Amino acid sequence: MTQASLKITEIFYSLQGESNTVGLPTVFVRLTGCPLRCGYCDSEYAFYGGERLLIDDILAQVASFNPRYICVTGGEPLAQRECLTLLSALCDAGYSVSLETSGALPVDDVDPRVIKVMDLKTPGSGEVGRNRWENIPLLTAQDQIKFVICSREDYEWARFKVDEHQLVGRVAEVLFSPSFGQVTPLSLAEWILADNLPVRFQLQLHKLLWNDVPGH
Repeated sequence: MTQASLKITEIFYSLQGESNTVGLPTVFVRLTGCPLRCGYCDSEYAFYGGERLLIDDILAQVASFNPRYICVTGGEPLAQRECLTLLSALCDAGYSVSLETSGALPVDDVDPRVIKVMDLKTPGSGEVGRNRWENIPLLTAQDQIKFVICSREDYEWARFKVDEHQLVGRVAEVLFSPSFGQVTPLSLAEWILADNLPVRFQLQLHKLLWNDVPGH
């Protein structure tokens, strides 16, 4: 029987730059390919190319770092069907596993042990029409939702969606991030404070430390 394989852009060990595990040493498995083209994307190099690896080979590379935390990211990891197999295999190996997903593809079949960090695409992303709203009821109290804010209009839109879908309390964290070069961190922080919004402000730690160099 042929073992499952996936196209992999990179596997690397770094500090988690986002989510509620920010700052924790984490192995990142970046899958190749994405059906979206968000205007602020910082991983366009993962759209094409990559190396096809067997799941056992991926697990061996991950294990070489002796990690506790694994983040499966992209691109859009769920664009590859065998991502689901990889996620379960990583959970079976005893790791704490998170999945960074755009929210444009179904999350129904993601292993329930996996922490889903799901984007909701704002109008400023250029991909707001790709949001799969039916994913929201599938999220659990361990999952997280992220908004990347490109403008004041995006902020108001995101604030409305947080309320409309009662996201606070549904998931572990609602994350608001400023789009790099479009909204200043200070502006977003002040908007959140002025509205007493019950969300977590976050900056991308890896950009502050390594200036967004791939492999970090």
